[in-house]
Order: sequence, then C-alpha cells, then structure tokens
Amino acid sequence: MRRAWLPSFSGNVPVLNAGDGSNQHPTQTLLDLFTIQETQGRLDNLHVAMVGDLKYGRTVHSLTQALAKFDGNRFYFIAPDALAMPQYILDMLDEKGIAWSLHSSIEEVMSEVDILYMTRVQKERLDPSEYANVKAQFVLRASDLHNAKANMKVLHPLPRVDEIATDVDKRHTPGTSSRQAMGFSLARRYWHWF
Repeated sequence: MRRAWLPSFSGNVPVLNAGDGSNQHPTQTLLDLFTIQETQGRLDNLHVAMVGDLKYGRTVHSLTQALAKFDGNRFYFIAPDALAMPQYILDMLDEKGIAWSLHSSIEEVMSEVDILYMTRVQKERLDPSEYANVKAQFVLRASDLHNAKANMKVLHPLPRVDEIATDVDKRHTPGTSSRQAMGFSLARRYWHWF
C-alpha cells in the first residue's frame, strides 16, 4: 500500500501495514526485532551496522526508527553516496541524541558491531550504469569476518542477491532457516490479532 495512512480513515477495521513503497516495512521490522532479541538477548546497547541500499531500502528505515526507541543503541551506515540513509532518519537520530556515523566500507566497523544488517542494492531503482558501479561495492565476504565479535549476527531482509558472498555461509550462519521459522511464528500471531 503506497499510502499507509489512508486506511486509518476507514473506521475500526484492522490494517496490517506490510510496507509502503520505499518508506517503511513494519512487519519485517517485527521479525528483525524478534530475531535480534532472540540472538542477542536484548534490544538496547547494540552497535548496529546497516549496509547497502539505505535510501530505498524500507527495512532499514523501519528498523532504525524502531531500534532508536531503545536506550544506548549506536548506528553505522555503510552505503554509496547515491544510496545513503535519508536525511529525515539522520535528523531523527540527532533529535534523540543517538550516535551514528557514515562509513565507506564494512571493514571500518566490523570489530564494533553486534548486528550487521545487509541489504541488496535494488537494481530496479537505478540506471544500469549506476547499478553496475555500486552493486559490488558493498559485499560481505568471509574474510571480512576475521575481526567480528564472537556473537555478531548477520541479518538480511531477503531476497539475497550478491551482497553476501557464499563463502560467508560456511563461516557464519545467518540463521535464515531459524529466521523463517520465527517469521512463521510471528505471522500466526499477526493473524490471531485480527
């Protein structure tokens, strides 16, 4: 739904916002928060790196805003200039006094992060020459994990394209199958509410 606010005028009909264009994706955020709570044991005092398409990637917008509600979280934004996090998100973090920084590579922050949130560069949103230029710029490889914290988790909202090299799967379990099971559990709860 491109205008997520519109159903609010229709009375007491429950509406589940599953995303609105390049703005927000609240249902994915619920799954991400659940996964972070399950893997880290907390939603506060986390160092979270968001990597890839931060401009159009609605999951990073929603997750950043949700994690900003918890104390002590710190954000690292790693993206090409053309796909940087929107200013309104950065302004919101500044207003709340939440620490954030911009980076040009995953390696710069790997030893600091608890959650590495990888997103794909969305081919459909860029012209072909720009896509070819940026798609390989932010790829996670197994060699990048040498300095990672022991409990650092890689999360991805899917679909996964080329932004996580297959050698990472052998060294680090992103938990895709367990996340899918958690997703089904959450989906059942959503429908129960309705």
